[in-house]
Parts: sequence; structure tokens; C-alpha cells
Amino acid sequence: MQRQVTLNESFSVKSKGLHSGQVITAKFCPAPENFGYKIQRIDLEEKPVVDCLASNVVETTRGTVIANGDIKISTIEHAMAALYASGIDNCKIEIDGPEMPILDGSSLVFIQNIQRVGLKEQDAEKKFLKLDKEIVVDGSKGEHIVISPADKLTLDITIAFESKMLTSQSAQLDDIRDFATEVASARTFVFVRDIQPLFELGYIKGGDLDNAIVIYENQQSQERLDMLADEMGVPHLDATKLGYLNRRPLTWPNEMARHKLLDIMGDLALIGRPLQAKVTAYKPGHTINNKVARKIVESL
Repeated sequence: MQRQVTLNESFSVKSKGLHSGQVITAKFCPAPENFGYKIQRIDLEEKPVVDCLASNVVETTRGTVIANGDIKISTIEHAMAALYASGIDNCKIEIDGPEMPILDGSSLVFIQNIQRVGLKEQDAEKKFLKLDKEIVVDGSKGEHIVISPADKLTLDITIAFESKMLTSQSAQLDDIRDFATEVASARTFVFVRDIQPLFELGYIKGGDLDNAIVIYENQQSQERLDMLADEMGVPHLDATKLGYLNRRPLTWPNEMARHKLLDIMGDLALIGRPLQAKVTAYKPGHTINNKVARKIVESL
């Protein structure tokens, strides 16, 4: 019998929120058996708690947002992926702002802290979720995810974009224990062409070259690129030099696909139980990921 697991002790992380731009601290704490994942907004007077469940997801544009009534917490997927891949069943997160700190745009700092404080086995039995039939979900833009019965969780992800630099990439994870070394440090990414529209919609106020891979593939005027750099609070860049604008090079050639694998791991964490299944996804994103998670829960 495998037993439930929580953190051995608490740890905290602090950085800007990707979309709010607000500096936020999140404290990850041990939690009792059968607690699951819950986030508490300690910056609000009543200190409300939101359960990290697929049914509580209210927005999926550029991140996964959960809510309890009017209380929202955004961009939780990177933290959820780290907890889920580490085999943690129970964790309480105290947060002093409206979204999870973005850190470097990956799960790496969460994983490093989990490894530093260690895990604690609990008395209750771990409640695996094993499917008895295949689940298929299609999206409106060619997305396709199949969840097949299996004895352990594996993921096979393919992404595709109308892009000269990023057409199609794949990433696989055959053993969840490899998440820490093979997936956790894969960063979120954005195309330069999408930055201005996202700003206009109120997103990525905290985005910069340290917490996202920025893909520059269609040359713009120097004036236009300077304006975008000013909005992001980064140095002006040479508009004639196409490519990845980050100071840190890609960790892997398929880092973007690995990040999408990270995202779907975080969204599947909201099922509320460790999943044993083969996940095959084409063009996954938070919207279809959440549809899949909800359908899995509905099938129980």
C-alpha cells in the first residue's frame, strides 16, 4: 500500500506575478491527510481558501485561474505541476496576492524547494485514479487529447504553431520521477507579435526576459520594438536580430513543448487524485486541459 505524502516542512517563494506585476510571496505548508491542495489568500481580511480543483477553474487565458466566489488566484499551474510530479497529496499554500509568483517561468524553484525540505509519509492510503475506459476531448482549434488506461502516468505532447521558428515540437515523460530533471526548468514562452495584444487585455504586466522565452520571428521597426521593450521594462534590443530574445539560452531545443507538458501536468493535478493513465495530447492548452480534467472527474 502506498501512503499519502505531504511536505516535511514549510518553504516560501517570492517574485512578481506574471500578469499582475505585483510582488507576491507564497508559503507552501504541510497539510493533514486527505486535505488535497488548497490556497489561502492571506492578504484579504477573511483569509478565504480556494480548493485547487478542476471544477473551480474559472479562466484559462494565458494561465489557469481558480476561484471561490469573487476570490481568484491566477497562474497556479507551475506550482501544481511541481507538487503533483513530486507525489505530494496534501499541501496548504498561503499567498499574499492574486496569483502565484512566476519566478523564472517554470516549476524549477518549486521543485528545488520541495527537494530541499523533503517529504513526509502519512498514515492514510494514497488514492490513485485509474481509468477503465479511454477519454477523448477535442478543442475548437484542432486540439486533441486522449487519456488512455495505464498502470502509471505517462505523457506524450505535441505542439504546433503557425510560426517560422516554432512549427511543431514534441516532448515525452515516461516516468514521473524524471519531471524534476527533464521538465521542471522548461519556461513559459510568448511570441513578440502577441505581447501588445496581451498588454491591452491586462495580461503579462510582470513579464520580462527572465521569466519567459520571447520569440521574435517577424522583424518590426526599431521604434515598435523599443516601445514593447519599455512596456516590459527590459533594455532596447536590435530590431534586425531575429530569434530568442532571452539572456539565458534554451535549455533544450524542444523547451517549449516541455513547458506545455509541464502545464498539462499542473492542470491534471486539479483532478484531486494521482492519475494513472497515458496522456497523448496535440496542441494542449489550459482550456482543453481543464475540459479533460473535468471529464475525468465526471467519469468517476
